[in-house]
Formats: sequence, C-alpha cells, structure tokens
Amino acid sequence: MARARSAQLFSDAKNLIPGGVNSPARAWGSVGGDPIFIKKAAGSRIWDVDGNELIDYVCSWGPMVLGHAHPAVIDAAIDATRSGTSFGAPTELEVEMARRVVDAVPSIEVVRFVSSGTEATMSALRLARAKTGRYKILKFNGGYHGHEDALLVEAGSGLANQGIASSAGVHPEYAASTLVAEFNDVGSVRLLLEANAGEVAAVIVEPIAGNMGVVTPEPGFLEGLRELTTEHGALLIFDEVISGFRVALGGAQSIYGITPDITCLGKIIGGGFPVGAYGASEEIMSEVAPLGPMYQAGTLSGNPVAMAAGIATIDELSKPGVYEGLEASTDKLADELLGVFDAAGIRAVVNRACGLLTVFFTENPVIDMGSASATDRESFGAFFHGMIDNGVYLPPSQFEAWFVSTAH
Repeated sequence: MARARSAQLFSDAKNLIPGGVNSPARAWGSVGGDPIFIKKAAGSRIWDVDGNELIDYVCSWGPMVLGHAHPAVIDAAIDATRSGTSFGAPTELEVEMARRVVDAVPSIEVVRFVSSGTEATMSALRLARAKTGRYKILKFNGGYHGHEDALLVEAGSGLANQGIASSAGVHPEYAASTLVAEFNDVGSVRLLLEANAGEVAAVIVEPIAGNMGVVTPEPGFLEGLRELTTEHGALLIFDEVISGFRVALGGAQSIYGITPDITCLGKIIGGGFPVGAYGASEEIMSEVAPLGPMYQAGTLSGNPVAMAAGIATIDELSKPGVYEGLEASTDKLADELLGVFDAAGIRAVVNRACGLLTVFFTENPVIDMGSASATDRESFGAFFHGMIDNGVYLPPSQFEAWFVSTAH
C-alpha cells in the first residue's frame, strides 16, 4: 500500500506540530510506523492522501456513529453555517438540542453545553466540589477522562495510595487529591472511601470503560458504586463521552439501570463537531453560574453548527431499530473475528458493547487495566499493521475501542 504522500506530510508536520500530530494517539507510537493522513470519508470508508481506501473502525474516535458524511448531518451543518458560525449569544438550536438530551438521558434534568469532553469532565469535577464542599476525587486505574490535571493520574503502589501524576506539569499536591481504585473492584473503592471519609467529592467512572480497550462492568459493580457514594456522601459521575448515545439513546446508565448524580457527554452529540456537555438534576445544576457560585463559561459553548449537527444525529438515532441494528453489526463482527482467530489457533478475546469492541490477544478475561496490560501487545501491533495493509483501519493502540457505525 503506497503511503508516500502521508510520509511527506508527516515529515513536514513534525517540524510544525509537536510530534507531528494534534493528539498523541494519532502518532502510532504504540504500534510503530507513521500515521496515514486522511483526505475524505463517506459511510464506513476513509480515503488517505495517497488514494488508499480503507474500512474505518476509528470513526473519529467515536463521534461518527452514523458513519462519515451522513447526509442529514451534513445538510444540517451546512444550513446552520449559512446563517453564521458563532454568535456568542443564545440560539434556538441550543434549546432544541438540550431538550433532546434531557428527554434521552435518565439522570439529566438540566444540561450545560461546552466544547469538548475534557471541558465536560473538568466542569463536572468542579461542580461536585462546589456541591459537596469536598476536594478529593476517586477515579479508576486505566480510566481516561480528558487532560484535566486532576484526572491525569494513575495508581500508586497500593490500593489505598493516593494518585501520582501520569503527565509532566501536574502539581504533585494536585495529583495527590485524586484517589485511584481498580475498575470492577468494589472493594478497592470501599477501602479508599473509608480511608478518606468525608473528604471525597465524587467518584468518576466510565460505566463502560473505553480507554483500557472496551471493558464492561461486572454484575454488581455499578450498583456497588451507587450504594457506596450515597453512603459516603460523594457524588457519582458517569463519564459517558464514549458510551453516551452509542450503546443506547439513554447511554449506559439506561442499560444498567443506575442513575448517576452527574453525567458527562461528548463526541456523538456534536455530530463530528467539537462539543461536550455535563448535566444533572435541577438541584445540582443550580450551583452553576449564573444561577450559582460554580463558574464555568466558554466562547464557543453551544456553537450553532455543532448543535445543528447534534440534533440531526440524535434524530437519526431515535428512529426505530437503529440500536438493534448497530448491536447486531457489532456482534457479527466480533463473532466472525473470534471464528477466524479460533480457526488459526490464535488465543484472543473480543470485549464488546453496542457499537464498541476491542480485540485482546490473551486467553484470559479482560476485566480491568491490569488484565488489559497483561495481554500480548506485540501481537496487537502486528495485527494492526496486517489489517491496515489489507484495507482495514483500526485504532493504533491496544487500549482504544474500535467504533462500529450504522454504516458498517
């Protein structure tokens, strides 16, 4: 597969952009080689600048649940753009988009739009601290919630240890206010909440983990988080930036029947444009300015083009049978992959949820970051390159989800 033009662009980009990319995972650091540069996309396909056509399971890291360049989304965005791209003032589109989110997501009575998933989680943490008067946060090992300082933290040397920064530039004292438990281990959460009684403002979790690869919650895990946070007076935050409007119209919370105190959204709700959102009950959201003392603002929040694209996306997802079809496509792909691996004598597991999956080269269940890290990542790298050489574009990391769209 010829990639001369991509190679030249990457060489140029490295002189102009840190590492040649504007988000680190795009650099293929964990699988080796140089990234391809994309020229266009339609449906389930992308074309690179060298003219290679590939089946796309990255889907812009999640937003393109309807596939690329869906006509309804493109038409809505173009129509909105003709009226102006940003006003710095309220629009009818914000109201219509908010109504759709509130109607769909069980935990959200009031929603605030922002411009990214990172802004959503950052604002949710500030809101939790404002509401509780506490300042410690509990997250999970392998959980990624954007590049906000308090969340760029990984586990220390023991279950009860405070977090240590996983990025340069994060103040150690700030990182120390973040506690790290193990996904699917309610006991580790209980120990940390008891050891920090009265100090934890919130527990933040992806109800379906998507940044250690896809890892679904074990029975009782989310229920345990709900019980423990209520018992200890901490708020439960669901980061549904990936799972929101992907696994179901109401997100993972509607599937598992667990209502968090605050929900974070992003990706799909912008139809491919920059967007994020956080929402909660009317009582909790009354803390947010201009109603309350928790300040948060943004020049491009509620951008009309993003709102128009998001409305069109949610309207398409609301049609009968969409999620049933998406889940069937995901299951078909996962089952066929397992069949191929089995026939070849390759040990692999495929974790899946509606519209999401990850292949792990192991014979053991993958239920947390520890078991994900113990898989054969060298084999994954070889698999990645073999797939792209044969026209299939996968996320260039073992620890990222594959995204399936309704166009696949």
